[in-house]
Amino acid sequence: MRYFAHSGRQPDKGDWQLLADHLHAVAELAAKMAASFGLEKAAFLAGLFHDLGKYTAAFQKRLDGGPSPDHATAGAVILPERVAGQDRMIADLIAYCIAGHHAGLPDRLNETPACLDRRIERFRGEPSGLEPIWESELTADMTGLVPGFMSRIRPPNAAFQFSVMVRMIFSCLVDADFKDTEAFYHALDGRAADRDWPALQDLLPQFIAAFDTHMAGKGNADTDLNRLRGKILSHVRTKAADRPGLFTLTVPTGGGKTLSSLAFALDHAKAHGHSRIIYAIPFTSIIDQTAEIFRNILGEDKVLEHHSAIDDKKLDNEKNWESRDKLKLATEDWAAPVVVTTNVQLFESLFAARTSKARKVHSIANSIIILDEAQTIPRDLLIPCARMLDELALNYGCTIVLCTATQPALDKRNFTGDHPAGLMLEGRELAPDPKGLSDKLRRAYIRLTGAMSNDDLIAALAAEPQALVIVNSRKHALELYRQAKSADLSGLIHLTTRQYAVHRQDILKDVRERLKAGKPCRVIATSLIEAGVDVDFPKAWRAEAGLDQIIQAAGRVNREGKRLIEESIVTVFSAPDYLPPSEIRGLIGDMERMRAKGIELQSLDAIEDYFGEVYWRAGKGGLDRKKIIDDFRLGRGGTDFAFRRVAEKFHMIESSMEPVIIIGDEVAQQAVDKLSIEEIPSGAIARKLQTYIVQVPPKARELLIRNGHVAFARPDLRGDQFAVLQNRSLYDREVGLLWENAEYLAAENSVI
Repeated sequence: MRYFAHSGRQPDKGDWQLLADHLHAVAELAAKMAASFGLEKAAFLAGLFHDLGKYTAAFQKRLDGGPSPDHATAGAVILPERVAGQDRMIADLIAYCIAGHHAGLPDRLNETPACLDRRIERFRGEPSGLEPIWESELTADMTGLVPGFMSRIRPPNAAFQFSVMVRMIFSCLVDADFKDTEAFYHALDGRAADRDWPALQDLLPQFIAAFDTHMAGKGNADTDLNRLRGKILSHVRTKAADRPGLFTLTVPTGGGKTLSSLAFALDHAKAHGHSRIIYAIPFTSIIDQTAEIFRNILGEDKVLEHHSAIDDKKLDNEKNWESRDKLKLATEDWAAPVVVTTNVQLFESLFAARTSKARKVHSIANSIIILDEAQTIPRDLLIPCARMLDELALNYGCTIVLCTATQPALDKRNFTGDHPAGLMLEGRELAPDPKGLSDKLRRAYIRLTGAMSNDDLIAALAAEPQALVIVNSRKHALELYRQAKSADLSGLIHLTTRQYAVHRQDILKDVRERLKAGKPCRVIATSLIEAGVDVDFPKAWRAEAGLDQIIQAAGRVNREGKRLIEESIVTVFSAPDYLPPSEIRGLIGDMERMRAKGIELQSLDAIEDYFGEVYWRAGKGGLDRKKIIDDFRLGRGGTDFAFRRVAEKFHMIESSMEPVIIIGDEVAQQAVDKLSIEEIPSGAIARKLQTYIVQVPPKARELLIRNGHVAFARPDLRGDQFAVLQNRSLYDREVGLLWENAEYLAAENSVI
């Protein structure tokens, strides 16, 4: 009898895929993916045994239309039984991968029947039905599974380190399984997926030449600021030959961090053979800006931009092989030589259990990862994030650059004992004399004042034709804008996440043009404008917040150094009518404790002391509030890893908001129209629509839907994935989506 992995179309099964062919192909491809980090033998066995359960009459009947039996547990049980000695530990890790290659990495033990232990118990308690032919078709060397870096796995981090090993093997397995299956079905149709990207190493001569040409062609004026930027860039590039691992790049706003970090990555990859450059940004509001810079230098078709504002959990079930273009395919496995993404995509993939997110993890190995605005890593996830970064650098060939103007105090020397958030950063700074740069690149003064009402702020704006006010909530920004508009201030602009990203880009373009032309430009914004947005105001007012946010706000004032520093003032005020969120209230207190020590507010010493206060207040428990690290344990019985529980808990952005799509232009309209074309998968359309999203409170969206102002597009094809604004009068071009107006309209309709 022949055993098959996948069915074809011919009745005589002449075009069906033989099971042994599939298993060997997946094993070889998975091993190739794992070779760069020394887990190729483990990945090979994961691929060879992942579909062992298909060697049963029950599964073969499934291919003829019968019920679907569990075929993923068999290999997870049988493989460890065939492995001895030290290799048995690695085989136990592989068992998680095999068992989860469809449904996602499981927990070892929980209350559900889907956990690994209960699945193993059920398998052992029932006849397996495995046909003995598998033993002759799946022969392999089952020794030498322990990787060469095993000596670097040691307490107290051993359990977490082993869990990362599982993730890497799992990523290789599910990516190889998907690609071999995809290739089989494409071959039936006489076509192939366009997954071929040139290797970074082959492109580096071209990339470095393009970068040098770009810098030579900038034609910057011979100013003190530009000379200093050039000095920073040159110094950073001299560090590219340093050994791979963890680095910091501490450069004040306006010092050219983005281009300097890209130059370092290109030169460092050339020196050490890295496979990929990953640039991670904390906010979707600036990812387009950075991706565009990279595309202009490196080439339009060499840079993958990956982020999504639409819930990708709902996109996981897309099984349509059709119409997925090269960029869409690359978001699945990050095959591109340069990837610009968000912290959310990076870290949530590294802590994912689902196959769709985990597929790209093996591509992160042997990469240069630049974490822009590193201080924005959520504090309640700081320990698991730090442990993951440390492990990627230690055992998976990664170089990681913590890039920021306000460097978080993660150096081990800043912590007592063996603190899990501490990283070995001594002597790993890329910038020349960061403290000196802090003084030389200071272009604004921060002045602390007391309470300011909206009337006070409007009076301040009235006295300045060009000014920026940053507040802590969308509510405050909207109410202040409306009052300022009533005061008939000219050049008034509102900027918050009430507006979709494409609209915000248009607004910022107008802001830059107004500032450059000397026209009135009074911007009222939330903190999104602090996230690396390239604007240059004479003065600013900032509602109380953490020191890092205040310094980021100061980076929007006198950015190009063309004004007197004495006249470039950032006024920090309290807003008694708008209580700051609890997280920001805590940071305000941290800053006050730092200020009480008499440290100069804009110095690097102040930043270091401030983060010390933040981490002291949080304590170890507050830096891993969800106890992620505790979910990975080792004991006499072996591993007790809770991958699924961790994935459910690990969220970079704790948001209960729901997306609403705004059809703001022809691009958005065309994307929404394509939702009616069944052959186009939802993921491809979601990528087009991600910059036309406004996140709103769930109750507000529910009200909008109930009253017909928002509706799901093609729910028969797409379910509840795409909520589209129908009543376009609720989107005000000045301020964005006014979901509160839905309550008024609902009340008005009830009266009528």
